[in-house]
Amino acid sequence: MKQLTLLSLFAFVTLGYSQLKTEPTEYAKTITAKELKEHLYVYASDYFQGRETGTIGQKRAVDFLQNFYKTSGIPAANGTQDYLQPMELTIKGDKVQTENVAALIKGSDYPDQYIVISAHLDHVGVNEKGEIQNGADDDGSGTVALLEIAEAFKQAAEEGNGPKRSLVFLHVTGEEKGLLGSEYYTENPLYPLENTLANLNVDMIGRINPKRATEDPNYIYLIGSDKLSQELHDISEATNKKYTQLELDYTYNDENDPNRFYYRSDHYNFAKNNIPVIFYFSGTHEDYHRPGDTPDKILYPTLEKRTKLIFHTAWELANRKKQIQLTK
Repeated sequence: MKQLTLLSLFAFVTLGYSQLKTEPTEYAKTITAKELKEHLYVYASDYFQGRETGTIGQKRAVDFLQNFYKTSGIPAANGTQDYLQPMELTIKGDKVQTENVAALIKGSDYPDQYIVISAHLDHVGVNEKGEIQNGADDDGSGTVALLEIAEAFKQAAEEGNGPKRSLVFLHVTGEEKGLLGSEYYTENPLYPLENTLANLNVDMIGRINPKRATEDPNYIYLIGSDKLSQELHDISEATNKKYTQLELDYTYNDENDPNRFYYRSDHYNFAKNNIPVIFYFSGTHEDYHRPGDTPDKILYPTLEKRTKLIFHTAWELANRKKQIQLTK
């Protein structure tokens, strides 16, 4: 009896250690303001010339992302050309060659079920005065958030705690030209849309909306979380309450919102295909689509916290026993 008790105690301790090891907070800790800042000061530098779709600056952005995933040991998504999904777009009557960038962390238990985490890699380029519009917030902030989230999941996978469902890290082109890269993806998906359970779209999460009544940065706007799946909305709420305690602001989720942000970022092309979405957004500001959108104005500790919320939400969606359901 004594021996059995000791064995039981050993099993309990071992199980407890295993559970601690799989706790997502351990991997969320790898998402840091320091690394987000390091990435963004490169990605939103003048070298990328504002990343306008089809320009040399946008090609440099694609190279940066491709090299990041290669160096990190995160595989290219199936069907890409070494991470790239090339396309020809018609923009203002001109044929433009451009590409999405996509990487994959394959699920262990349900590899044919996919969570797509997206951000747009492009911006608006150089203005008529020759000033570079660097797009640090729009959408450099979302882009570097994806990189940090991918690294966190990669570390988890290396330690035997990889996601049960597959995660697609999708950097889309042509958002500023009319959501064209995400439209191309949903018309030519790398993975079946019917097996795509959710899209978490990250677009401008690095600053504060000056129109808010308070200057407290501990918030994030969520748009679309309840429109197709109440279950996704509830998971998002519970995840935030447990891990990040941000104020989840649904101001722009209102059907009557005159800004119509629900229709203005890449998640919308997934929603049109009946895929539940969450659009993460911190609001516009005086530097929106202007040369002043520079990396020195980003609130990096706030960007870290918002990125961790997205990581934890993706972790829950990827690892829960049952896939989320559409609201009937």
